[in-house]
Amino acid sequence: MANSDRAKQFASFDALKGLREALLQKEKIIVPKTELSEDKKAELDRILHMIKPSDMITVIYYADSEYLKITGMVSRFSSGSRMLQIAGTKLSFDDIRDIELI
Repeated sequence: MANSDRAKQFASFDALKGLREALLQKEKIIVPKTELSEDKKAELDRILHMIKPSDMITVIYYADSEYLKITGMVSRFSSGSRMLQIAGTKLSFDDIRDIELI
């Protein structure tokens, strides 16, 4: 028996396909979206008016019942449609909690 064939017999066996993914999803802590204060909304609005494509920024935003952080170059920015795109991730202005210009 070849060594590569021998190794296959010891590979992990997942009897129930998707069980690991389901367990990981079950362990996920659901975080409610927080309402921003008027001062924070004004600060975010001021920063959003300064952003232009090719700026490097870090954004904390709400998606899928959790807050995520992304750092990258702004590839698209539209104040009319209230959308911001960083490295292929489209963000609505309403989901943004914090922005930092780098």
